Amino acid sequence: MNISDKEFMRYSRQILLSNVGEHGQIRIKTSQAIIVGVGGLGTLVAHYLAAAGVGEIVLVDGDKVESSNLPRQLLFSENDIGKNKATVAFIKLQQQYPNIHINVRAEMFTDVLQLDYSKQTVVFDCCDNFESRHLINRFCVKNSLPLISAAAANFSGQLFAYYPSMSGCYNCLYPEQIEVNDNCRSVGILGPMVGTLASMQALIGLKVMLGDKQVFGKLWLFDGNTFQWRTALLEQDPSCSVCVNTEQHVIKESVA
Repeated sequence: MNISDKEFMRYSRQILLSNVGEHGQIRIKTSQAIIVGVGGLGTLVAHYLAAAGVGEIVLVDGDKVESSNLPRQLLFSENDIGKNKATVAFIKLQQQYPNIHINVRAEMFTDVLQLDYSKQTVVFDCCDNFESRHLINRFCVKNSLPLISAAAANFSGQLFAYYPSMSGCYNCLYPEQIEVNDNCRSVGILGPMVGTLASMQALIGLKVMLGDKQVFGKLWLFDGNTFQWRTALLEQDPSCSVCVNTEQHVIKESVA
């Protein structure tokens, strides 16, 4: 697949980058992004990816726009209140980026999501609750899909990148039996905090689409009060009930 002269001009500033070039732009164009949760994180991630030329974007969210969303979910307006978030995002992004194929799933995410995974696929966890994060994590482990997860609450944010056999999964970091109650509904959030994490999430996702595997197995923590980032390795928990058993099963099948 090639890129047209019009695409070359549109993405020229990206193509100038030594680790992108025309070949890298083609990789981005032929990639698929699954964005689960089209809220503060998801709308911004979708906007960045569409602007970068990601060929197909799948928006998954069964929630509706509320007044309290507007300070940080910048794609929405007063006129969108009460409408499905994924559907509204599709309409607005498609108007601005008609060359991008956007697939809408106006429903809550389930681990039996039926899509074409023959393309290079990256999953973006943009949810705001513990249960959904674990569901997305199991889905990615089961289907051997890279996962870029982000969360922001109060003045704290975190990001991590998972890929089978290269890192621990979300369950290694937060086992399901542990309760994590902090979210933007309970402790508050400022819009720029969400924007900071969303831009990093989109950047990491684009690097994965370009073939960068050095991002996997890393956990980034951001303090919005001190403006400091900390990085740690996300190693696999030998007792993890999600990724350890699944990966051992895959290894046994390949040996057989």
